[in-house]
Amino acid sequence: MTRRKAPEACPCGSGKPLAACCGPLIEGASAAPTAESLMRSRYTAYVLGHEAYLLATWHATTRPAAVDLREEPRPRWIGLDIRRHEVRDGTHAVVEFVARYRLGGRAHVLHETSRFLREGDSWFYVDGDLHE
Repeated sequence: MTRRKAPEACPCGSGKPLAACCGPLIEGASAAPTAESLMRSRYTAYVLGHEAYLLATWHATTRPAAVDLREEPRPRWIGLDIRRHEVRDGTHAVVEFVARYRLGGRAHVLHETSRFLREGDSWFYVDGDLHE
């Protein structure tokens, strides 16, 4: 009897396989239906090193010229907790999240309330406020 390999879990913490969660978004097969799903997919892109996806989902008004995820030392992302997803209207939403990572042997936390804008069928990350 051949054992099947279990599907790779999505790094975003949804409990779903990557191929049924953030994978299709990162591959461009579908658009994120909500700001929260975009936030989860962007976290997954950071974990997996998908710089092009991060730039493509960053709103043009605030998008940096480049994202370099190969910088050393590289953080090791270890968890995402969505604290709040608030739809302000049909085109604006906020997502508050806490992302945990290790860098140089030390644990760190990134706590941010991010702003998102929908244009057509696509959500974009605009910017965010960091929490202490």
